[in-house]
Amino acid sequence: QVQLVESGGGSVQAGGSLRLSCAASGESFSRNPMGWFRRAPGKEREFVASITWVGDKTMSKDSMKGRFSISRDNAKNTVYLQINNLIREDTAIYYCAVQDWNAVWRYWGQGTQVTVSS
Repeated sequence: QVQLVESGGGSVQAGGSLRLSCAASGESFSRNPMGWFRRAPGKEREFVASITWVGDKTMSKDSMKGRFSISRDNAKNTVYLQINNLIREDTAIYYCAVQDWNAVWRYWGQGTQVTVSS
């Protein structure tokens, strides 16, 4: 049974940093693209970033490129999201996901809450 478990969320003040982790179990995803999404209060879920197994990265918005960084450890089946200089608009539930071989985001974690206060 595939499981994705996120951790590292929490409540932080604006300007702070967080490192989110997502550990996959039940199957090896060392060659699958992995990514992060988020759902802010009252908004649709949005793509944040993804990374291929060789480390090619895609960020959803230019505004994220300077503050968000995605990385992975294939040996640990884990993907990370580093968020620096947090702003209130980053408040959301952050989900990790894994693509299958049809490029569909098939596997999802339960989410981890990030709350940014000013």
